[in-house]
Amino acid sequence: MEQSLQTVEATTEEEDFRFQVYASTRQEEVAAWGWDMTQQKAFLRMQFEMQQKSYRLQYPDANYQIIIADEEPIGHMLLVHRDDKIILADLALLPSSRGCGIGSTVIRQLQMQAEQLAKTIRLHVMITNEARHLYERLGFRVIGENGLHMEMEWKSERLSLL
Repeated sequence: MEQSLQTVEATTEEEDFRFQVYASTRQEEVAAWGWDMTQQKAFLRMQFEMQQKSYRLQYPDANYQIIIADEEPIGHMLLVHRDDKIILADLALLPSSRGCGIGSTVIRQLQMQAEQLAKTIRLHVMITNEARHLYERLGFRVIGENGLHMEMEWKSERLSLL
């Protein structure tokens, strides 16, 4: 099934949607703790707000994107453009959009953009996150580990020749 896929700059109106996406990535983990739904949502909201504050401090010039498929928002991505690289600070999709090639398409589009700009792409991913296998398939290589996270980098073949 071919989907029309695009990214658009996020506005403050999409914060509830971004929270929904974030919560969906942690729902299974938090549900296992035995808390009721009110406690789960309060915890996830607090975690989301802390994450957003951290991103604003680390990346004040970051660009939040909403991922749209067939005119419906299905995920978000946080990009930071530096002189020599693009930092993929966050990428998350709603559960219904996972495992069907959308993440690969989004990453490949970002790789084409990086290729045109002659930049590498860097990201951090939890060692236990299944997405790291996607990144490996798409040519990312581990360049460092720090506790529970690994740093990965993608370089275009053009940059690798320099």
